[in-house]
Amino acid sequence: MADHIKIRNADGTWVVRAGGAVLGESANALELTEGDMPFVIYFPRTDIAMAFLDKSETVTHCPHKGDAQHYDIEIKSGTIRDAAWSYEDPKAGMERIEGYLAFYAEKVTVEQV
Repeated sequence: MADHIKIRNADGTWVVRAGGAVLGESANALELTEGDMPFVIYFPRTDIAMAFLDKSETVTHCPHKGDAQHYDIEIKSGTIRDAAWSYEDPKAGMERIEGYLAFYAEKVTVEQV
C-alpha cells in the first residue's frame, strides 16, 4: 500500500443522499485518507441501493489505487453524472476498498448520522 494512503473502519453510521433520497446507510463504511487531502468515506455496495446507479463511460486512473469506474445516479429530477466511483480491481495493498463505492461530496450528501 502507498505510504501516504490510510484505510480504516469509519466510526459510527454513515449515510449518502442524492436528490433528497437516501441511497444508502452503513455502519461498515471505510475511511480512506490520502496524503493531506480530506478523508473519503467508502460504502459497501451491499449497503447502497444500486438500482439507482448506472456505470458511466468515465474511468479514471490513480497510480496508487488503480482504475476507478464511475457511476451516474438516477434521481427523480434527472441524472447526476459521475457522482460515484469504485475501484473494482484495486492495486495490491488496496484490496480493502474492493466492492466499495465512494461519492463526490459536491454532487451528493455524505454524512455521519
